[in-house]
Amino acid sequence: MSEKEYLYLLCQVPGLGAVSLFRLQEQFGNFKGVWHAEEKSLRQANILTEKRVESILAARTREKEYRKDYESMMQRNIQFTAFWEEEYPARLRPYRDRPAAIFRKGRFPADGVPTAAIVGARNCTEYGRQMAQAFGEELSRAGVQIISGLALGVDGAAHRGALKAGGSTFAVLGCGINICYPKEHYELFCTMEERGGLLTEFPNGTRPAPMNFPVRNRIISALSDAVIIIEAREKSGSLITADLALEQGKEVFALPGRITDPLSGGCNKLLQGGAAVLLRPSDVLEFFGLKYEKKLTLHKNTEKRLAKNENLVYSCLDSRPKHFDEILSDTGLGVTECMECLMRLELAGLAGKTGNQYYCRKM
Repeated sequence: MSEKEYLYLLCQVPGLGAVSLFRLQEQFGNFKGVWHAEEKSLRQANILTEKRVESILAARTREKEYRKDYESMMQRNIQFTAFWEEEYPARLRPYRDRPAAIFRKGRFPADGVPTAAIVGARNCTEYGRQMAQAFGEELSRAGVQIISGLALGVDGAAHRGALKAGGSTFAVLGCGINICYPKEHYELFCTMEERGGLLTEFPNGTRPAPMNFPVRNRIISALSDAVIIIEAREKSGSLITADLALEQGKEVFALPGRITDPLSGGCNKLLQGGAAVLLRPSDVLEFFGLKYEKKLTLHKNTEKRLAKNENLVYSCLDSRPKHFDEILSDTGLGVTECMECLMRLELAGLAGKTGNQYYCRKM
């Protein structure tokens, strides 16, 4: 058996974390040595709890089953990448708690291309969902790879935005690679395998337990050059991701919100602590040193790149501020549809809000 196969066996041990794995490798010379170490030696190493030693011993009784699963992975389009292999993401290598191996469907984010995580509340507002999708789309269109966690709410919207722009997006899962969670995102799960990648350090069959998600958040932040928080409560998994990103020296952006809105509490707290204010895609792109093509010289070219309803709203705007009700009347669109178009035009730098419900065209 190869060293990689022994690592695979050890990855099946419940609760055996990355840091412990690396310490065991150092103690016993290699992963083969860890797998075959005597029970007494495992206990005397003072690396593992009694429960974890018992877990390793129990896993050994299932070696034949695990080896069969390893051999069948390729047939299921599942890749298993060890930390020493060339294709292992360079962004993860510097960290002591990096995953010893990653299970993957699809591909890894390209090392030489900017990455941004977009995360936030599962039970986000409609505004939060729209902003997550809009930022995912606009950043992806500019060439940024989008990272998130496939959760309901902000995560799913960010992934969809990236896919809508024809870009690449990657999900770091809190369960086994063969489990789609949440089940509502099955179509998204399948699409991302083709258009980006699904990644996890948890072995096949691992259920999405609550304790898994804070653990996976360190991978989301480590894979990202910048982390964007759209909506989050003051105590939430998104803030764990933000804290990890700050510890890793990453840039954190937060979308400001109303002080009376609980879902903006986390973002406002981050801003109070020094996070970068997120108002438009160019805020992130300027950090990456990328040019944001928010304006086109010719009005005709601008119209070509807009969707039908956005073009309708854009066409009725001019340099004189118009009230929202007037825009509604001119376009014949519904309130929600018209508001969404205006938000997207604002994000693209093509429209501006000049006062309470007044909008104008930006040339």
